[in-house]
Amino acid sequence: MEPVSDINRRHTCADHTAPTNDRMRERTIGTKDSGRAGNSEDRLRLSGLSVGYRKHALLNDIRSSVAAGELVALIGRNGTGKSTLMRTIARLQPKLSGEMLLSGQTVEKFPKNQWAEKMSIVTTEAVHVSHLTVRRLVAFGRFPHTNWIGTLTGDDMAKIEEAMQLVGITGLAEKNLHEISDSERQRAMIARTLAQDTDIILLDEPTAFLDMPNKYELVRLLHRLTREKGKSILFSTHDLNIAVQEADKLWMIDRCRIYEGAPEDLALDGQLNRIFENRQFHFDDASGEFSVRRDATVSVSLTGEGLPVVWTQKALERMGFLVKSCHTPCDAPFSVTVVGNRPAEWQLSCNGAVVRCKSILELCRNIVATGNGQRNDPDKSSPCR
Repeated sequence: MEPVSDINRRHTCADHTAPTNDRMRERTIGTKDSGRAGNSEDRLRLSGLSVGYRKHALLNDIRSSVAAGELVALIGRNGTGKSTLMRTIARLQPKLSGEMLLSGQTVEKFPKNQWAEKMSIVTTEAVHVSHLTVRRLVAFGRFPHTNWIGTLTGDDMAKIEEAMQLVGITGLAEKNLHEISDSERQRAMIARTLAQDTDIILLDEPTAFLDMPNKYELVRLLHRLTREKGKSILFSTHDLNIAVQEADKLWMIDRCRIYEGAPEDLALDGQLNRIFENRQFHFDDASGEFSVRRDATVSVSLTGEGLPVVWTQKALERMGFLVKSCHTPCDAPFSVTVVGNRPAEWQLSCNGAVVRCKSILELCRNIVATGNGQRNDPDKSSPCR
């Protein structure tokens, strides 16, 4: 995998040199294209694209692609140019240099009205219009396909109904936008782009401000649209776990460069860990998830089986303990034994005493109470010594 863009951003980008290895020398890993001049399946290809404002470039020499039926997640830290790149691809702001190719043709060959039939975008700007119903919002997506007075035909109405049905908002059609939730409003915006019936859909942070179940449900919807309708979808997000679990490919902005590849290949290359790792945060190669880094100084023995043990270990690690999983109590300052499954009982052993707890919360409180009783002794390195 080869870094495919450089960022000229203030005084920092010129000094960045990202580490390279043999696999990083390929432009794309985990995809059919490994650096050829083009791919017949690419709906969108960026070739030497530079984006930014006036003469100030945020991203330079971008060489990335989105294939037919592909879900691509754009990730990166705040202020690295994600929204600027999305707006430039959508032709909402001018590029600085380079080419954007749509099915092999430069975008300049498409007049604005034809461009609206090829690409649609959902931005982060909220829609606040009084007495605008969901159906009317979705109907706006048909505007590029109507005549000069905007008359909707029977085919247009069928597209509108199909779009609402695909995203599951048919029952909200006559509701005003201010009467529905953020998640429902986001679905309505996606339905508008589906009614627009473009091959390529861009979404700028579509999961922002949604609760966790709705985040996953929305991205699963995008995934389903790529499979069932053959759409090519590029979305930016800060929800890293969702991007890794659901996207076919990642575009990652890091140290003035963009890397692209399948999430699994980027994980195996160590790119995900390197890009987002800091003292408090890291990517777990084994679980495939981002998590908080905790410095464990005191060990605890954990014995038991079943799901309660899994969640007990999570709780102990959250409290800052190094958990030793044992079939029988092993050498540790204190031990926790989980008896039974659901319901379960927790037995906390320390200095020969055993405290029985009916919940993990009670277990944690007893551990904290035991620790508080020992904090005044400077020679005690753990709660139970």
